[in-house]
Amino acid sequence: MRYTDRPTVEASVHVAAPPARVWPLVRDIGVVAETSEELQEAHWLPAPDGPGEGEQPGVGHRFRGRNAHPQVGEWETVSTVVECDEARRFSWAVMDPDNPSAIWRFTLTPVEGGTELHQWAQLGPGPSNLTTVIERLPDKEERIVAGRLREFRQGIERTLAGIKERAEA
Repeated sequence: MRYTDRPTVEASVHVAAPPARVWPLVRDIGVVAETSEELQEAHWLPAPDGPGEGEQPGVGHRFRGRNAHPQVGEWETVSTVVECDEARRFSWAVMDPDNPSAIWRFTLTPVEGGTELHQWAQLGPGPSNLTTVIERLPDKEERIVAGRLREFRQGIERTLAGIKERAEA
């Protein structure tokens, strides 16, 4: 798999709570940061880029994230909400929304006994720390991409477990 193929990874978990209880946790980027190993913290940018006082985040709102990775160090990104369908779907594009370095998406589906919570992520197509590594080691691109997808999957599983735990408490 090559970076330009826009590789994806995803996972799901059953949450014994209705979508209305899961939704605020999904849309709270602070919860996402608390449950992530790589995303250290995230804060909504002030209006007009972020939500105004008392306003819920919506499409076009932006947040700044501080990330850390043992092989890369620390860096910051700005993400833009690209989907916000109440209690159904929430997603954001990292850096340039027209050419993102990644896209992250939560989908909530009501099911018997609660919610099926699904998280999906796509690498690229825009530039990122990963593309810099690939440019230096082009013959190892497939291995680099596979390794990053494994890290994304581990992060997704951790985030889903954290949201499940909070929603079911």
